[in-house]
Amino acid sequence: MSWLEHRVPPPLVGLITALLMAWLAGGPEWHVPSGVNGLSMALLVLVGLSFDIAGLLAFRASRTTVNPLRPERASSLVTQGVYRITRNPMYVGMVFLLLAWGFYLAHWPALLLGPMVYMLYLNRFQIAPEERVLLGLFGEEHRAYMARVRRWL
Repeated sequence: MSWLEHRVPPPLVGLITALLMAWLAGGPEWHVPSGVNGLSMALLVLVGLSFDIAGLLAFRASRTTVNPLRPERASSLVTQGVYRITRNPMYVGMVFLLLAWGFYLAHWPALLLGPMVYMLYLNRFQIAPEERVLLGLFGEEHRAYMARVRRWL
């Protein structure tokens, strides 16, 4: 199934995952969350967007590509800022957004399975192939970075 490597943009994978979560939950219950559920959602969205924006800004500051389907176009290895915490902050951000969606759906299977499916898909079809390309481009520098910083959190 290597034909799926770097084929589907991760934001689209996130959207498809969110739709699958809604389907699994029997469709979204369009209600206003209350109490802990609403606070949990707000915090998860805030954390998710923070990771996403910090990752994008770090790429922009390094003047390298933000296109996850073209890692071979990377002009520098970004290891500063949020990239000291995780090698994939934008993907981590999407996991937090999917968790928030799961809280909104108020459906445990969707909450647990959605983010897990997203992470498994990205590990296999996006991150592992991306890491192979980056090892080819940046060699030992990237290998040392991989040893120092986790893939997720």
